[in-house]
Amino acid sequence: MKIKGRSISKGMATGKALISKQKISFLGAVDPVTGIIVDKSLDIYGKSITNRILIFPGGKGSTVGSYVLYQLKKHGKSPYAMINHRADTIVAAGAIIAEIPVVDSLEIDPIEGELIKDGEEVLVNGTEGYIELL
Repeated sequence: MKIKGRSISKGMATGKALISKQKISFLGAVDPVTGIIVDKSLDIYGKSITNRILIFPGGKGSTVGSYVLYQLKKHGKSPYAMINHRADTIVAAGAIIAEIPVVDSLEIDPIEGELIKDGEEVLVNGTEGYIELL
C-alpha cells in the first residue's frame, strides 16, 4: 500500500517502524550518542530510534534539536527515516543536514488511523514524498 505525502528531506530508506503518539524534543529527549529515548514522559521511553523508521506527530522545543539529529547521524545512531503528521522547522532542518529522509502530511494519518504498527516494515521515499507498507 502506497500513501502519498509531502517530501521534507530527500532520500529513501526501509526499516521497522517505531511509533510515538507524542511530539519529540530531540534536545533532552534523545541521547545523541546512543540513540535511546531518555525522556521518561514519552511513550517510547527507553527505546532506541537507531535504524528505525521513527513515526511521530512532529518536533518541539529548542532549535538545538536539529543539531541533535545531526549528532545522532554522526554517531551512527539516527533513524533510517522519519514520518511526521506535520514536520516542524527543527525536525526538517535537522533531517536535511543529517540526510535523513522525511515525509509528512500523508493522505492517511499513520498514527491516529493505526495504519502502521510498531515493528512493521515501511519504505520512506523522501525524494518523491510517499511511504509504502511492505
